[in-house]
Amino acid sequence: MLRSALLLMLLLAACSKGPQADLPYISEARSLGAEWALVNEEASKDHLTGAYVRTMRQNVRQQLEISQKSLTQPQSPYATEIAALLREPDDAAPTQLRTHVEKLKQIEDNLESA
Repeated sequence: MLRSALLLMLLLAACSKGPQADLPYISEARSLGAEWALVNEEASKDHLTGAYVRTMRQNVRQQLEISQKSLTQPQSPYATEIAALLREPDDAAPTQLRTHVEKLKQIEDNLESA
């Protein structure tokens, strides 16, 4: 009985944090999206080597996937936006990536001011 009550209390405590608990992951995804956009922008100007660009894109995707899997609210608007970011092709236009970044920034700002 005590074990069940403790488990229920822990579950309720975890749920009560909601989107606030996901703020670090939202912020990380936003930052990663901005970094990806910058890499693609510089790559389009031939300022970066192909090996560097491939490595950066791969690392960004891996870190985005980790952030996505760490969310406590996987059906939230920010989870949907992170998924949309992950669906972008490696060589996505920087403006398209920045559109996702801006949406994540708006969500992040709204959660921080709540």
